[in-house]
Amino acid sequence: MDTAHICCSCCENAFFNVVGNFYDPPMKTIATSLPGILLLEPRVFGDERGFFLESYNQRTFAELGISEAFVQDNHSCSEKNVIRGLHYQIRQPQGKLIRVVTGEILDVAVDLRRSSPTFGKWESFKLSGESKHILWIPRGFAHGFRVLSQSAHVLYKATDFYAPEHERTVAWNDPVLKIDWKLDDLQPGGEPVVSAIVSEKDQRGTPFEQAEKFD
Repeated sequence: MDTAHICCSCCENAFFNVVGNFYDPPMKTIATSLPGILLLEPRVFGDERGFFLESYNQRTFAELGISEAFVQDNHSCSEKNVIRGLHYQIRQPQGKLIRVVTGEILDVAVDLRRSSPTFGKWESFKLSGESKHILWIPRGFAHGFRVLSQSAHVLYKATDFYAPEHERTVAWNDPVLKIDWKLDDLQPGGEPVVSAIVSEKDQRGTPFEQAEKFD
């Protein structure tokens, strides 16, 4: 096995020695079905003491085509089967860079761009503290997630500030979109569990066909 030597940016001492190839790409991309969305796999350096990764590097992300500046960082903690979304801002639209530090979520993006070949389509991604995958969702999408683990801490960077007057919500259970939230857990006796926990605000989400869209 190759070993790499990393130096901390705030001192000249070695941060730690790690197993792996330091010269591997700092961030790998995984193909998605929606143009513009990128699923990212960061390079992780780990040993018996723990791990180190870069969750954001301006130069690396620019090389991947993500040159937007981020102006706000958000952190949410949610319990199992909480569904948040589907949210977007019709003005001051936000691109989002999403990762999970503990737990696991099913993250969903819906294409609201009328000019897109995948307009009205959605895709889901499992993000977890274990996989350490990062999801880039550009402007023009509605976003939401369901917590799969007992709880989950979700961090995301946004390219514009939160503007409640411009925030919109597409109904998470819209019959046209037919998003599969994987709500098919079964009780010991085989009976289905109605397990979604949704805020009153999100329960009032607008049907997809009536929701405001992007050009």
